[in-house]
Amino acid sequence: MRIGLLTEGGYPYATGESRLWCDRLVRGLAQHEFDVYALSRSARQEEGGWVSLPPQVRQVRTAALWAPEDDGHTYGRRERRRFVAHFRQLAAAVCTEGDAPEFAEGLYGLAELARECGGLYAALRSELAVRALESACRAPGARRTVQGAAVPDHLAFVDGLERALRPLSLDWYGEDALGAVDLSHAASGGSAALPGLLAKRFCGVPLLVTEYGVQLRAHYLSAREAGLGAPVRALLAAFHGRLAAEVYRQASVITPGNTHARRWQEKCGADRAKLRTVYPGMEADRFAALGDGAGGRGGDPHTLVWVGRIEPAKDLVALLHALAEIRKEDPQARLRILGAPVVGPESATYLAHCRALAAQLFPDEAADAHAVGDNPVSFEEIGAPEAPELVDAYAAGEVIVLSSVVEGFPISLVEAMFCGRATVSTDVGAVVEVIGGTGLVVPPRNPRALADACLALLRDPERRERLGAAARARALELFTVEQNLAAFRGIYLELISYSPVQREAESVDADGEPRPFAYPVESHVPGRWPGPATTPSWADGTGPGMVPTAEEAGR
Repeated sequence: MRIGLLTEGGYPYATGESRLWCDRLVRGLAQHEFDVYALSRSARQEEGGWVSLPPQVRQVRTAALWAPEDDGHTYGRRERRRFVAHFRQLAAAVCTEGDAPEFAEGLYGLAELARECGGLYAALRSELAVRALESACRAPGARRTVQGAAVPDHLAFVDGLERALRPLSLDWYGEDALGAVDLSHAASGGSAALPGLLAKRFCGVPLLVTEYGVQLRAHYLSAREAGLGAPVRALLAAFHGRLAAEVYRQASVITPGNTHARRWQEKCGADRAKLRTVYPGMEADRFAALGDGAGGRGGDPHTLVWVGRIEPAKDLVALLHALAEIRKEDPQARLRILGAPVVGPESATYLAHCRALAAQLFPDEAADAHAVGDNPVSFEEIGAPEAPELVDAYAAGEVIVLSSVVEGFPISLVEAMFCGRATVSTDVGAVVEVIGGTGLVVPPRNPRALADACLALLRDPERRERLGAAARARALELFTVEQNLAAFRGIYLELISYSPVQREAESVDADGEPRPFAYPVESHVPGRWPGPATTPSWADGTGPGMVPTAEEAGR
């Protein structure tokens, strides 16, 4: 089977959200061939290069969502009329509430125009587009938030819209690209799934969409962090919401990574019959020695361990206040904060704030940057010369803590479960679904509750051991790479069984011998079955390989 893997800001680049699981998917399903179609988000990502690719990756095509992509083509009068008609449909759908079937009509109309004539970059940034958007914002029934949009707001929105719709102008939809694959697999929603929508519309290729983080929610947060005005945020949110609904409508199967993501998809109109939860696959072998060994539970019984990226959403402030409460009843209690290398000014500022708070809460035992010693708090960088490796970080204590106020799929929590560690977590994102009763869960932003849960486990070694063993068993059952690959292997075969083969020319190998399973099994069943757009000779009864009708077969 030939799979078109669609990514945005991830695989095959060395950085990005989907890099790890896509790499495991491609390597684990070596019996299939993969064509990768990747959208990059920044120059820095492209400069970082690619991960090493296995031989089953036949080709890689890339395009940038961040750099100008003007092909220099401008429209004539007839093309401008077509563009304005389709753009008005899309803009009207974005600016109004309720159902808007014209969104899909405008989207596919623009795609067909780009396929035939090119030039979509200049058109989307033209005065025609701004005027059409302005009219849609002021039309009766427009959303109240967008009615007051000014020209700068219109310009900011069409800039974001052009970047999001850039896949419409790519040359990925011919017989030498997505038109030749058997299945499109989008590694996220949003712009990554757009090529899959067009491959289905132009070439009839079925679409599978996987979302381990909800792309729509990520757009909401990024628009707010970018400092955009309320009208622009409302327009972008409406566009991405309409796009997500169309992606879910056209997808044959949607695989959320957890129930939290599934709820978002259902709210955006995803059909429950298409939804199948497939948990991310994680490497369990690296934690096997700690989880299985007789000495694997030999961490300091008075030490709490936190592992993750240091950023405001992780709420280390609440954790430090919780430690202050814990030490009132257990003066030997300590906290080791083991973070990934800090990236960006916001994370650096937050780390400095947490260090200052630790020094303020424990003035007689100022938190040291590296050594643990007698200090109650240590800040360490995973992988640094003097810091422990990831497995050693989890081995440092008997209780692993997660204090986040925002969380998607809690990777550090699953790693702790693989290690057989008892956990205390806040009730955010998919935490409760992942823990499943094998750890203690408290409300977020509640240092007192966090402290009480940690004290309960620090005082009860037998309970820690029971919970840790149950957590490891649950993680090995649900969150391994093997279960993830098995799920996608079955979904691939199921989807292709409903679709006719796309590649007649590849029914024989290089030696001219027939390729096993080159044609679907229904081709051998009496009667007619769906075939390519060009009807072969046997289908009209004129060729030597004519398949008999059911009536003829019964004679």
